[in-house]
Amino acid sequence: MRTAGQQERHDVIVIGGGQVGLSVSHHLLRRGLDHVLLERAGRIGDTWRDRYDSLRLYSPARYDGLPGLSFPAQPDHFPTGHEMADYLERYARHFELPIRTATPVERLGRAERPGDGYIVTAGDERWFAQRVVVATGPFQRPHIPEFATELDPAITQLHSSQYRNPDQLPAGPALVVGLGHSGADIAYELAATHQTYVSGRSHGQLPFAVDGQVAVTLWPLIIRFLDHVANLDTPLGRKMGPKVRRGGGPLLRYRRGDLLEAGVTLTDARTIGATDGRPTLDDGTVLDVSSVVWCTGFRPDYGWIELPILDDDGWPVQERGVVEDWPGLYVLGIPFLHGFTSMLVFGAGADAAYVADHIRDAADADQRAAA
Repeated sequence: MRTAGQQERHDVIVIGGGQVGLSVSHHLLRRGLDHVLLERAGRIGDTWRDRYDSLRLYSPARYDGLPGLSFPAQPDHFPTGHEMADYLERYARHFELPIRTATPVERLGRAERPGDGYIVTAGDERWFAQRVVVATGPFQRPHIPEFATELDPAITQLHSSQYRNPDQLPAGPALVVGLGHSGADIAYELAATHQTYVSGRSHGQLPFAVDGQVAVTLWPLIIRFLDHVANLDTPLGRKMGPKVRRGGGPLLRYRRGDLLEAGVTLTDARTIGATDGRPTLDDGTVLDVSSVVWCTGFRPDYGWIELPILDDDGWPVQERGVVEDWPGLYVLGIPFLHGFTSMLVFGAGADAAYVADHIRDAADADQRAAA
């Protein structure tokens, strides 16, 4: 039972109970490091449960397990968001990870006394540790353009983080703004019941569907490429990284041909404003629609970290998760942290293991220095 105003001290504090945070916790346990994991939601996996109903992972189940526990499904099955949520909850129970749910962290800073290391605050509770891992993930602050307020109030507007299924939208044409992963998924689904427009360019696409028969055969090669080539250790990876972090990855499941075949109207023109309350594209087109789904992504939100660690784009400055300017501070869950797999469940374990090893080595060095 928690008590008001309580304080705790641990070797490590992990903030965020998604796949990366759980993986870090697992690795810290294996290395014998005392820690606590703080999760905002009341239930592990809620980040996945709160996405659109039709969401499926872009990798098959054989690659969707976290360290030490395989995903409970046929190897070539592509799990739903709810299946992934249930798996994460099972993972936490299986390894008896030291998790505190319903604990929204409000502040991370340096403790007043140097020997206390860092202080993490949630309400009137305080945690102190020499080392902190921030694993809150990239989906933090939904982004909607400011001109959205200029649209007619009769037009239903949802961000992709609010969209669940087509029943939320009224009858009539729908506009999906943004052609990334969620934009393609949602547009494909909406096309069955609504005249659907998509505004914006994609960032390329795979030459085959990620869950098609060709991909089933090629997945081992795809994973090998992503794991060994598409990372910051290679020239190609260093070129890919900034583009992926700023704009997202290529279309994987529903590509342009699939959308066109489903009846979606695609335009590369961007939605840039409103004319008489209707969305307006940069080619001058004004669309008469009943609803708009903003698949315009998220922005990083690390304002609760009271340390100067952010770059001009709002991302923490780090080297493979290690914030070198602030010893003992680590950040995981960033797109292309070390490679393309950092955005996949498949890559969570490797990123977490690297940071856990760094923490263990640093803790061992501290013990030797104190001896």
